[in-house]
Amino acid sequence: MATERLSELEDSAWRGFLVTHDRIWREIEAGLAPLGVSMAEYSVLALLGEAGRKGMRMSELAQQRLMSSGGFTRLADRLERRGLIERRRSADDGRGFEVYLTKEGRALTRKAWRRQHSDLRRLFFDRLDDDDLETLAAIWTRLTPPDDAR
Repeated sequence: MATERLSELEDSAWRGFLVTHDRIWREIEAGLAPLGVSMAEYSVLALLGEAGRKGMRMSELAQQRLMSSGGFTRLADRLERRGLIERRRSADDGRGFEVYLTKEGRALTRKAWRRQHSDLRRLFFDRLDDDDLETLAAIWTRLTPPDDAR
């Protein structure tokens, strides 16, 4: 029974994606480490930073982070214990919770964003031209499942 293999081009493209993703992820994570924030924590803080003072529902945050509700609750618990976020019962329906950045959370998010922005420039954007970025953006769009398009 023959096992299907990737072509040389497919293998090169796939391995290149994996190696590049891993290298960039590790370097960005290392840049955030002195601030005491993991990539998972930062991604939640960044989403809340984008939401501004209106905050976000816990369920929406979990969905955007592609996390289970249980895993996201544990992450939110850690952030809340550190004083970076605050959870409040939803004023709309009283069933769910909304999450907000605290003053400390906003300050840390600003520092983390500046660090991540600098690292992204150095590791990614400064190495690509606009044509490269347009091609990548089109590829990511094409690879997004239709039911997950945002």
